[in-house]
Amino acid sequence: MISSKICDLIGIQYPIFQGGMAWISDAKLASAVSEAGGLGLISAMNANAEYVREEIRKCKTMTKKPFGVNIMLQSPFAEEVAKVVIEEKVDVITTGAGNPSKYMKAWLEAGIKVVPVVASAAFAILMERIGASAVVAEGCESGGHVGELNTMALIPQVVDAVKIPVLAAGGIGDGRGMAAAFMLGAEGVQCGTCFLVADECCVSQTYKDKIISASDTATIVTGKRFGHPVRSLKTPFSKKFADMEKDNTITDEEIMAFGAGSLRKAVVDGDAKGGSFMAGQIAGLIKEQRPAKAIIESMVSEAESLLNKANNRIK
Repeated sequence: MISSKICDLIGIQYPIFQGGMAWISDAKLASAVSEAGGLGLISAMNANAEYVREEIRKCKTMTKKPFGVNIMLQSPFAEEVAKVVIEEKVDVITTGAGNPSKYMKAWLEAGIKVVPVVASAAFAILMERIGASAVVAEGCESGGHVGELNTMALIPQVVDAVKIPVLAAGGIGDGRGMAAAFMLGAEGVQCGTCFLVADECCVSQTYKDKIISASDTATIVTGKRFGHPVRSLKTPFSKKFADMEKDNTITDEEIMAFGAGSLRKAVVDGDAKGGSFMAGQIAGLIKEQRPAKAIIESMVSEAESLLNKANNRIK
């Protein structure tokens, strides 16, 4: 079995976090991942505190194992959600889209383990300094909002920069990626795209089918014009959004209006033309829909096999 500081820290069987994906990571998916031995995450996205509270309580009825909440710090409801996770005694918080410094003291006093998502070594150092239990270093191969550094370059630099455990994210969806993450110095991985095709995932069947049929060049990054790049599958929507960004005669307001609600259209409606199907570059490796338990167990089994064979490379 893979030995990891993350498993000891969080109290999970396998060092695998399921990403906190907006409109996607709900109690059903989070509980399935936790039950399978990983750490499931509920996405607070832009939802209010009562929605998050309801999902937390629902998850508690579905698993007795540790699970967490991902808080998007730019959400208008971030402050009230920050209080709810304390009131509901959540085990772990991951954070994104901002600096969690203002909430850290209260979270740590409540015994919550805080694991911010970082895209640079400098931000990882800051998170360690304010008390983070670990960090998720996410490369730009990931789906959704992305940074600039690739996973292969980012992980070892973050590992060298901090003493707390580092999880690798971005372009990891099978045992090969997991084994590589350990070789780079990570103590675990966070995966999102591979869980989009989990039986327990709430996304539309259209979304799942698009992931399964994706190729290695199936994704595109848009949003650079606004300073918030996003990786998604190439679709009529994403291609038009990219074209609009390049056209200086189209205002930012017009582009944002065009993109409004596009993720919901993909997740809930399965709108193949108007939806934003966020996915990472790993989508090309995903070929079947399976239970979350099968996804996790096959990833771990493959990683263990590869790590055991690593000595064969040395003569």
